[in-house]
Formats: sequence, structure tokens, C-alpha cells
Amino acid sequence: MSKLPSINQNLITSQDTPLSTEAYKAIVDLVYQHSRIKLGADKQALLSSRLGKRLRHLKLASFDEYCDLLRSHSSQVEIDELIDLISTNHTRFYREPDHFEFLTEKILAELLPELTAKRSALRIWSAASSSGEEPYTLSIVLSEFFRSHPSIDWHIWASDISKTILETAKQGIYRMEVVEPVPADILKRYFQKGVDSQEGKCRVKAELRKKVQFERVNLFQNEYPIPHNQNVIFCRNVMIYFDIPSRELAVKRLTRYLAPGGYLIIGHSESLMGIQHNLKTVRQGVYQMP
Repeated sequence: MSKLPSINQNLITSQDTPLSTEAYKAIVDLVYQHSRIKLGADKQALLSSRLGKRLRHLKLASFDEYCDLLRSHSSQVEIDELIDLISTNHTRFYREPDHFEFLTEKILAELLPELTAKRSALRIWSAASSSGEEPYTLSIVLSEFFRSHPSIDWHIWASDISKTILETAKQGIYRMEVVEPVPADILKRYFQKGVDSQEGKCRVKAELRKKVQFERVNLFQNEYPIPHNQNVIFCRNVMIYFDIPSRELAVKRLTRYLAPGGYLIIGHSESLMGIQHNLKTVRQGVYQMP
């Protein structure tokens, strides 16, 4: 690793020392190696901007020094920071709402007799949970559905590759404008309105938060800290960042955690076309294990 500059040395910014093509390619290759996220040439300026603050924090004098750090034997912590920086965390409550309608009207209705007869728990995994809006939406949907079936237990696992965003998700605190898609009666039932220093924010109530277990997961690690036999896996709007071989590998590993007859739900803008899998297409974005 390159020697760090003294504290008095002028440090770079993304504006005065641009990210070179060579350094960008080295970082792109490392990002792909560790996350399978594919960054195109059009992301060079964006990455330069995001990394500028990180380099100043590390007191590094150039992007080349940063690449040296990433290649060093003790690089894993910094690679995790890099993945956090480049991860896209665009989400919202009730995003692509027809998937939640399908969950209640088709999947839960279909599973209800079996769950009742076997007294088994429903398992759902939000595999790209970002800042928590998806798993908490799922928690609301399940709470509402099972109000008339209180004897049935259920649990949600939520995961993301970003440690930073997982810490945010665990808190379950959102600005009021973020929860605008939530119906007023649901908002009143499942959220607490902030006061004093938290005015303008709200928090998911503890009864919902305790039903969601967050874990850090890289979809390309060999094993996941997630129980097998999930009834439903939501993995939406993340495969668009992967190339075809990576999508195929991700689906192969995800489906190992599905119960027989379980469902994999991906985003509307995504497809499993062009990859090998053993799932049956049910409808747009919805697939089922045989």
C-alpha cells in the first residue's frame, strides 16, 4: 500500500484530479469481482465524484493510491466501503404494488390451508432490501392479512450487500414524504409519528420491526445466513445491475433457498430470459419452483 501523505499535504478532490481510465478500470474490475455489479464507462464521472470524499477521509493523494489500498492484503474493509459507495438504493413503500396484491390474493390464499393444517410458519425473504421499505411493506401486508388468522406465525428476512444501508433499515425511521405511498389508516396503525427532534419523521412500530431480521448478504457468496425453504423470495430491481452469467448464478443460488412450490419475484424491468433455470413462469416478474 502506498505511504499516506502527511496531514499538511494537499489532498485531491474529484474536481482537481480526475479519475483516470486506468484507475477506473481497476476499480470496476474489483467491484465486479466482489459484487458482480457491472459499471459501464458512463459511470466514471459519477464514481469519481463519490470517491473524492472517501479519498480525503483516508488522506490519500491520488486515485492510484486508492487502487493500491484496494489491492492490498488488508483490503476487504475498504472494498466493503467501496461497494457501499457504488450501491444504488432507490426504493419506496409499496413499490410495484401488483406484486403485493399477487402475494395476498394468490400466494397467501394458496398457502393458507397448508399453513393452518401443519401449523407451520410462513417464510419470506426480501433479498435486496435496501433501506427497508420493501421488507416493512411486506410486514404490513402480512400483518393485515393474518389479522383474521392470528394463529399463523410468519417471519421476514431482509438482506442487502451494503452494511451502511442495513443499519438505516434496522432503525425503521423515515421522513414523512417517504411514507406518502402508505394509506392513512395503515400509517396510523403501524407507524409512530416523531416529535421534538424527530418531527417530520416517523418510525415503524416495534411490533413490525421485530418480525423482520436483517442480514448482510452478497448474493454471490457460497452460502447465505438465511433459512432454507422460503415460501417467497423478493429479489427485485437488482439483477438489472448484473450481466447474464451473474444473473444466472444469482438465480441458481437463490432458488436453493426456495421451498418446493415457492415463488421468486423479480422487478418489472427484469427478466430471466437468456439464462438457464428450473422455474416456471407464472406472470410478469413472478416465477415458481416446481
